[in-house]
Amino acid sequence: MIRNYLKIAWRNLKKNQVFSFINIFGLSLGLACFVLIALYVSDELRYDRHHEFADRIYRVDSDIRMGGTDLSLSVTSDPMGETLKAEFPQVLEYVRIYNNTGAKLIRRGSEFIQEEQVAHADSTLFDLFTLPVIAGQGSHALNAPNTVVISESAASRYFGSPQAAVGQVLETNDPGDGNYQVTAVFEDIPEQSHFHFDFFFSMQNVSYNWGNYGSHNFHTYLLLAEGADPADFPEKFEQIIVEYLSPLLRDFMDTDLESFRQSGNRIEYSLMPLTDIHLQSDRSFELEPNGNIQNVYIFGLAALFVLVIACVNFMNLSTARSAGRAREVGIRKTLGSRKPALVGQFLTESTLLAALALALALGLCALAMPWFNDLSGKSLVISDLWRPGYLLFLLLLPFVVGILAGLYPAFFLAAFNPVRVLKGGGATGNAESRFRNALVVFQFAVSIILIIGTLVIYNQLEFIRNMRIGFDKEQVVVVETDGIPGSSRETFKNEAAELAGVHAATFGGYLPVANSSRGDTTFSMDPVMTEDNVFNMQIWRSDFDYIPTLGMELLQGRNFSREFGTDSTALIINERAAKILGVDNPVGEQLYTQSPDMSEPLIFTIIGVVRDFNFESLRQNVGPLAIRLGRNDWVTAFRVDPQGLESTLAQIEARYREVAPGMPFTYTFLDESFDQMYRQEQRMGQVALSFAVLAILIACLGLFGLVTYVAEQRTREIGIRKVLGASLGNILGLLSRDFLKLVLIAFVIGSPVAWWAMHSWLEDFAYRVPIGAWIFLATGGAALGIALLTVAFKAVRAALANPVKSLRTE
Repeated sequence: MIRNYLKIAWRNLKKNQVFSFINIFGLSLGLACFVLIALYVSDELRYDRHHEFADRIYRVDSDIRMGGTDLSLSVTSDPMGETLKAEFPQVLEYVRIYNNTGAKLIRRGSEFIQEEQVAHADSTLFDLFTLPVIAGQGSHALNAPNTVVISESAASRYFGSPQAAVGQVLETNDPGDGNYQVTAVFEDIPEQSHFHFDFFFSMQNVSYNWGNYGSHNFHTYLLLAEGADPADFPEKFEQIIVEYLSPLLRDFMDTDLESFRQSGNRIEYSLMPLTDIHLQSDRSFELEPNGNIQNVYIFGLAALFVLVIACVNFMNLSTARSAGRAREVGIRKTLGSRKPALVGQFLTESTLLAALALALALGLCALAMPWFNDLSGKSLVISDLWRPGYLLFLLLLPFVVGILAGLYPAFFLAAFNPVRVLKGGGATGNAESRFRNALVVFQFAVSIILIIGTLVIYNQLEFIRNMRIGFDKEQVVVVETDGIPGSSRETFKNEAAELAGVHAATFGGYLPVANSSRGDTTFSMDPVMTEDNVFNMQIWRSDFDYIPTLGMELLQGRNFSREFGTDSTALIINERAAKILGVDNPVGEQLYTQSPDMSEPLIFTIIGVVRDFNFESLRQNVGPLAIRLGRNDWVTAFRVDPQGLESTLAQIEARYREVAPGMPFTYTFLDESFDQMYRQEQRMGQVALSFAVLAILIACLGLFGLVTYVAEQRTREIGIRKVLGASLGNILGLLSRDFLKLVLIAFVIGSPVAWWAMHSWLEDFAYRVPIGAWIFLATGGAALGIALLTVAFKAVRAALANPVKSLRTE
């Protein structure tokens, strides 16, 4: 029976080649999108699940509010893990990762290589995380100072092989004894991880004020006992706050915890599951830029919509061709075929069509994979589909799609009355026509939603690019100068600043882009800090040339000057900080903060107010910030002339080589670093555009098929109208009027849905563009124009046909 079904199905596909092509090609586009996004979503959901104890590992996060300033941190204090393990039996072990030291320069042969993926970690690193050791021993690898464990790739780069690396010494640019012995080599960390370090150095080499519960700089991970409930930890964190932070509050601002909280301030800790970090954490000081669960939803829904539109095409064209299959159904029923057998026949046809579409879709996936990887930032390969789980998914996919897409047409066709159709009665009716119209409306409504989404995303990205952000990011070259001896960095900056193509130069360890140095401090306008007068503020260190080099605008007061010896205790604050102080002209006012040893307050004098500049992503409002004179010379920024840029860079590099022979010369452009902060939005815009184009293409294929069907059904009518004098415009209007009405209805339905979706998306941005009426007008016009062109292509051919031939067809 199945063989017979397949034979009949194949004959029908060959007999109706135009409809078969439209169905197979449209469905293959939908399936290709679906398969690619399934790979993407699966990859995103696998992050950090390769660790043996992934379901029991949690990161300790911190939330601090002080003086109206909120900090949402992925780090906590250095003694937090040790305290939790000592006082709560639910915590079996902890590990801290510290990466505030930034990149390290590591010697390879006669030159130094700048390594970015470096961190310091506790010796318990291998007790929590599954990092398979392929040479050496991991359990005690970081117990001693000046030890390091490295990845397999790093071992191959520096020593030729993992086995050859163990026992060797890595020479770094760390102050003091910068030599580290390699004690173990681990397998490269999988891509599906929220950190990818190649070097873990001993935590004992970190120079730090240890034991400070009020300083938050360490990523702390806990391994909980089996059966331990994370919901119990708020109570445990409260005990730590009462026991260890309350004394700090008394010493720091002479207040107790209750008064501190009553003033609207708070310090809270929480646990973040390891497997949730990549998609659901967007806190300050993440080890790497994370993904976004919202993007997974958007990608998934868009792919599902495209697939559904392709399935809708199948339903539409199958029911539209019902008249052509009516006589077949009537004869088969007369000869004894029962409804289940007919349903099975039609479902076999739809499944065969889906299988052919899947085969074509896999070819499209292979061709599109490089483009998709570039779009999504992944490294997926088509061979991933041959894994057991994916293979089962592919085997089931044509059956699921074939049944879902063919179920309604199968029951619709199998329900024909044999007597009526054999007598020449109509096989279809108004109900079936209304159903087809509803499907067309659905297709174009989804397409309109995707078009509006694309326009809003691109409009927001243009707004970000052109928004006044308070500094000039264009033509600023940022050079890593960590490899230059400290005494020579000033010389390098000054000599490079005298080059003809360089307009200004400054040390730029603190820059208003992601992955730059940050630091916050608690300040007060009064010598005695209380819970009512303190506030947190970013404190950046700069030199005398920082503000003019970055094109910032001073609104009040002056810049730092070498003529004022007191500027070592001076501050330049931003507008937001001035508003918190509540003073019209804060120049001359004093701010107080505690010294590192908490012995006596440090006093700073405000000498200027700079216009607010966005030093974080535009998803966040500008917070309070102060700039003070200080060392930040591990990076140097140059404002350069765009004319002769290559020559200028070569000259800067030559000056660098003079003071740092053998060290790597590394530079970036500030505007590129700024754009990098919005890479996810750029990818989302490209994905939305791609899916919108595909959705429109598939919908137009279906519309073309329906117009073809309608033109065939009304061949005689068109011929008569032409004989009676109907013009090309009359015929075109006759065939297109009803379809354009459906597109208008789709616009009315899709527009509010798109507005709601994009309004929700824009709420993630503190600075956002309004959703203008022009977006909806442009989308509506585009949808109508595309639909009209699709209808007109077939309608014009029907209208230009010889009416004599048209009448003879009847």
